[in-house]
Amino acid sequence: MNIIIIEDEKPAARLLQRKVEKLGLQVNTLLHSVEESIDWFQKNTHPDLIFLDIQLSDGLSFEIFESIDIKSAVIFTTAYDEYALRAFKLNSIDYLLKPIDEDDLETAVSKFKNQFQKSGVTNLDFEAIKRMFINPLDRTYKKRFTIKMGQQLKMVNIEEVECFYSENKGTYLHTFDNRNYLLDTTLEVLETELDPKDFYRVSRKFILPLKAIKEIQMHSNSRLKVILPTYKDDEVIVARERVSDFKEWLG
Repeated sequence: MNIIIIEDEKPAARLLQRKVEKLGLQVNTLLHSVEESIDWFQKNTHPDLIFLDIQLSDGLSFEIFESIDIKSAVIFTTAYDEYALRAFKLNSIDYLLKPIDEDDLETAVSKFKNQFQKSGVTNLDFEAIKRMFINPLDRTYKKRFTIKMGQQLKMVNIEEVECFYSENKGTYLHTFDNRNYLLDTTLEVLETELDPKDFYRVSRKFILPLKAIKEIQMHSNSRLKVILPTYKDDEVIVARERVSDFKEWLG
């Protein structure tokens, strides 16, 4: 099994190496910068697992993946706060928040071993991960959607959207004039593309804009029911675990 560590602070890299090797794995290579890593990947067989710091001395480590097509499994080692990390946790084997706890490290390694034994390959969406680290002041959000309708394309502006919803493995846009359009995307991707001040994912099925909320009613099991102006195909329910955040989002 081939394992590398990409970490710009050499003492931290060596410390992590010792911790990993205490768990019975052999770390083959330590890399410390974007430039060094790109050069290494161009000349060597890609590893099974990368322990990846996000901020390196010469840039963000995502730049490595813009230059090299890497399909290795990744365990992030980062000082970013937990709130941001939750957003992309499912796109990686795991993350380790610095300073790295040995129990957390052991759990992450166990998760990697289980996935490696099942498939041998882990594919990561690094573009989705990168979007989580864009400065909010620099970020631009979706303003319109281009929808294919037969041989024609239709433009729907964000102001026309009453809700987004998933149904039968498809993702749909519903407009204030009571029309539905199939989108070539997922709610997970939409969450990263929509302004969080204006849109909130109330459940696994729905993302709502603030301006579309006509009425909010109490529902069973401490949930909330949202009434929209025209969408009537299904009940729009705020998941119980999201109710507190939803109320905070409402202000």
